[in-house]
Amino acid sequence: MLRLGPASEWLIWPIPTLISPFVGVFYPITILPGWMQAISRILPPTYVFEGLRSMVAGKPAPWDRLVIGLALAVVFVVLACAVFAAVYRYAIRTGLIARYSAETVS
Repeated sequence: MLRLGPASEWLIWPIPTLISPFVGVFYPITILPGWMQAISRILPPTYVFEGLRSMVAGKPAPWDRLVIGLALAVVFVVLACAVFAAVYRYAIRTGLIARYSAETVS
């Protein structure tokens, strides 16, 4: 949003819809094709949904899998912070922040 402005919202909002088949919101990951399973293994919500699915089935919570999901989430947050910092520095350097600043609104 900082890089492309408010008009880029139409790029952001469909992302959860595009990701939901890969994380097993509606069905187990095991029924996906191999290439989709490979993608789902790097997404943290996959481990949450699979863990919930196993607990609903009466099995104990798969703590080892949930720890993997937590570790992936931490890695993604750190990467997101790095990307945000880079985009923020770029926006400050090029003056994009000044254009969308609330200080200029009277």
